[in-house]
Amino acid sequence: MSELAIAYILLGVLKALDYIHHMGYVHRSVKASHILISVDGKVYLSGLRSILSMINHGQRLKVVHDFPKHSSRVLPWLSPEVLQQNLQGYDAKSDIYSVGIAACELANGHVPFKDMPATQMLLEKLNGTVPCLLDTATIPASELTMMPPRSGAESGIGEGTSCRPSNGEPSMHPYNRSFSPHFHNLVELCLQRNPELRPNAGTLLNHSFFKQIRRRASEALPELLRPVSPITNFEEARTSEPQSVMELATDLEHLDVDDWDF
Repeated sequence: MSELAIAYILLGVLKALDYIHHMGYVHRSVKASHILISVDGKVYLSGLRSILSMINHGQRLKVVHDFPKHSSRVLPWLSPEVLQQNLQGYDAKSDIYSVGIAACELANGHVPFKDMPATQMLLEKLNGTVPCLLDTATIPASELTMMPPRSGAESGIGEGTSCRPSNGEPSMHPYNRSFSPHFHNLVELCLQRNPELRPNAGTLLNHSFFKQIRRRASEALPELLRPVSPITNFEEARTSEPQSVMELATDLEHLDVDDWDF
């Protein structure tokens, strides 16, 4: 996904969070799969079942201590202060950390900490391990060169034949690209270990990263996301469903249950 497309998406997410936070809520489930984009390029933030109010008896709390009930599905995106569950608690700045993880997810194509056991993930975050955008600024040049395979076997780690085009030339490393310093800075700000050092959503809306946006999202985002198309055509699903049901019915008719021992 291009940096400009990510800028449009993150701008929409931050606008949603700015509204949610001003209303006294913490989202607690910001991730790429909860970001929806309409056919006309509008960005929506879903995943509201984990939302938590910071208002108690008419008073706005400074911090909360509730742990998300569905946390197992969002552990990689949760901030260190949410995961450690101590008396210091957390506030809306925890959502800003999740924005940083989601930004890495959109830019790198995978989720930081995703393949780690929960305990290791917690230790990494508490010890200050910070994900980053993967490009020529963060990966050594020697690691961005794909060597030709030593054999015809598929190694599964980037040296197999699937990594080369048909002409035999080494293909370009997927991270052999450059993101702007503004994008790197935005992610670094969001992923600060100390929540007090993270800007709030309203402040991030004025970050220099978003100055590259010159058109409305409705005009630019659908074009930037091509060849992705909206999920609006269900004709194929509707025609295939009856066929699958008929096939299942036929299989049941030919099922022999005489030898079943109940």
